[in-house]
Amino acid sequence: MAHIDTHDWDQIDTIFLDMDGTLLDLHFDNYFWMEHVPERYAEARGIPLEQARKALAEQYRAIEGTLNWYCLDYWSEALGLDIAMLKEEVDHLIQVHPHVIDFLARARRVGKRLVLLTNAHRKSLRLKMEKTRLAGYFDAIISAHDIGLPKEDVRFWDRLGAVEPFDRQRTLFADDSLSVLRSAKRAKFRWLLVILKPDSRLPVREKDEFQAVKDFSEVIVFMPDDSSTY
Repeated sequence: MAHIDTHDWDQIDTIFLDMDGTLLDLHFDNYFWMEHVPERYAEARGIPLEQARKALAEQYRAIEGTLNWYCLDYWSEALGLDIAMLKEEVDHLIQVHPHVIDFLARARRVGKRLVLLTNAHRKSLRLKMEKTRLAGYFDAIISAHDIGLPKEDVRFWDRLGAVEPFDRQRTLFADDSLSVLRSAKRAKFRWLLVILKPDSRLPVREKDEFQAVKDFSEVIVFMPDDSSTY
């Protein structure tokens, strides 16, 4: 994949950005699914917490990477819990990563099209936009549930192009998921970027096959800051 440097920005028209782990701290989601849901599930079933954790882990693994994995309605029905309501119980943990606002503002100033591209269910997306006030930075906000496929599926990108036309050679896509980025690589994206610290409470991950940054401060330093040059 191409390395993004200062002189490359005139070759990038559009920026696709993942939400959870890329723009927002993945700690909220990790805590929610690994701690909060097991606690509420154990209470509802009247079973020990560790038994609940084991049962949930098996269900998580069974559908990981599918659209249902990200679907709040699916999990509400499967677990007999109001997942959207449970998210609101811990929504104080929803946080924007450092330097994200500066990056979004800079990208807008230099005339890039900004698209939020997430696997998150619309109910989760709505909650997070209400808490973070990020929606106003984007030209478009698209959930994979609107497309009918998760980003991990290479067919996603063709379907996306029907509702959000884009040039794969002139679009930068940032995500924290290697499986999603590999899908985009198979779809012939030129500019791909992986976030190495999606969860603020966990260590920085090792660099792998994609250009990688810890946070967006490492991207901003290479960006122009004069929209008159475009």
